[in-house]
Amino acid sequence: MHDAADTRTTGPRDHHADVAILGGGLAGLTLAMQLRQRHPDLAVTVIERRAHPVREAAHKVGESSVEIGAHYFAHTLGLREHLETEQIRKFGFRFFFSEGADKVDRCTELGVSQLMPTPSWQIDRGRFENHLGERARALGVRFDDDAVVRGLDIADDDGDHAVRIEQAGETHTVTCRWLVDASGRAGLVKRKLDLAMANDHNANAVWWRVDGIVDPNSWSQDAHWLQRCDPPDRWRSTNHMCGPGYWFWLIPLSSGAHSLGIVCDADMHPLDTMNTHAKAMDWLRTHQPQVAASLDSTEHTLQDFLFLRHFSYGVKQVFSRNRWALTGEAGLFLDPFYSPGSDFIAISNTYICDLIEKERAGTDIGPYAELYQQLYFSFYENTLTLYQDQYPLFGDEQVMPVKVIWDYTYYWALLAPLFFAERLTDLATLGRLRPAFNEARALNLALQPLLREWGARNTARGRAPASRLLDQFHIGWFREMNSALNDTLDTEAFVARIADNVARMRWLAAEILGRARQDHADIDDHGLDALLADTTDVPVSLGANWYADAA
Repeated sequence: MHDAADTRTTGPRDHHADVAILGGGLAGLTLAMQLRQRHPDLAVTVIERRAHPVREAAHKVGESSVEIGAHYFAHTLGLREHLETEQIRKFGFRFFFSEGADKVDRCTELGVSQLMPTPSWQIDRGRFENHLGERARALGVRFDDDAVVRGLDIADDDGDHAVRIEQAGETHTVTCRWLVDASGRAGLVKRKLDLAMANDHNANAVWWRVDGIVDPNSWSQDAHWLQRCDPPDRWRSTNHMCGPGYWFWLIPLSSGAHSLGIVCDADMHPLDTMNTHAKAMDWLRTHQPQVAASLDSTEHTLQDFLFLRHFSYGVKQVFSRNRWALTGEAGLFLDPFYSPGSDFIAISNTYICDLIEKERAGTDIGPYAELYQQLYFSFYENTLTLYQDQYPLFGDEQVMPVKVIWDYTYYWALLAPLFFAERLTDLATLGRLRPAFNEARALNLALQPLLREWGARNTARGRAPASRLLDQFHIGWFREMNSALNDTLDTEAFVARIADNVARMRWLAAEILGRARQDHADIDDHGLDALLADTTDVPVSLGANWYADAA
């Protein structure tokens, strides 16, 4: 066992670890903490390329957390106090359908007027990772920062893995029982084993940070608009400025900077139109002129700029019976819309902890590694459907708000409750839930193309913006789903809750199909009629205002 005094090394030396983690960013440090909290006798070494402490407002994506990731940080890892005092409580997602608008307060706005019951936070990654490094070392993790991995030997039998490291101009070797790749897009194990795999989500992103907080309330002098939210703190939201084929994010950081980024369909908005800061600002002046005018202020000095082409990807394997695993962006990456990155870190880290625990107890982990990987890939594939081929409708102020409600409902109905209830590895309960998960998946696979077709037909018809707030907080059942994530339920009640959630999805799907047919009587049902054949007594889920023609 390492004691805290051993964890800050002054130079290279060979040693053995039970678990060696390549990468001391968000995924690697949270995994190290989770392992040591569960098993204080476990020797864990983290190998990080950057020197710590890192600068605040670190140039990384993943600053906006949602319910699973936020719960993982606050509850599983016990970081609630840091999040409450050193980060920013998030005011939910907020969407402005503001393509070409010079008056954002005259557009459709989607968001909450009050905080939802289950919290999430905007995370300054530099500040957070510095805190994680300190906490990991205090827990007895050996954290070798400013260290470069020069070679990997991955055992294909019961032998140890080996990692060759250069640090302070010298080299040493770490042998380990378990090897976990948390090296981000460097993907050290993925490259070594040729595990990279493309997906069909063709999107690019550029992002940068500026000094100072960008406050959407400064864009209006309309007293009614300013007071729509209580408190009137739109700046604390993850603000999405939406248009056909793209969205632009604004995320506040507790260090006093603001994170900004354009994410777009690669065919509709080519990367070469925005791959420098000057080009990105010109692009904003065309598509989001009021935002661009705000950012042109001298108080918002540029800090950095980066772009990524084809940022989304899958992977062939993440967990192995040979005691290696991938987590975070070293494995796969979806899309920053809905901020699922920390969710998938939480899920993969939980599976890795369970596999390590089982292997230490002498269990044959082969079947578990295969099953956990199947589950993890199913979560990835189902979530990818929310983004793939859907960017063209992002500017539709009628269909996109309905899609957001559907996507949230899908998330809060199944995956989020499973994580909150700590049942990701409860195979008996997962077996009982398989029919519900299959039904929900089928509903979603039919709903996404319906929404896509609805949006495409609206584009042909033409629409005009309207000054309105579509307030998610005042959808009673929606707010209750968010609150219910925190309920403690026995197995029978939990299974019943999931069944009720899928029933809600079925009712909502029936309502959405009916509303789409009111707009376009000949729209394809995409298989929904068959799935909804037994649905009766459909309650009013959203209300007419959510479907109202804004023209």
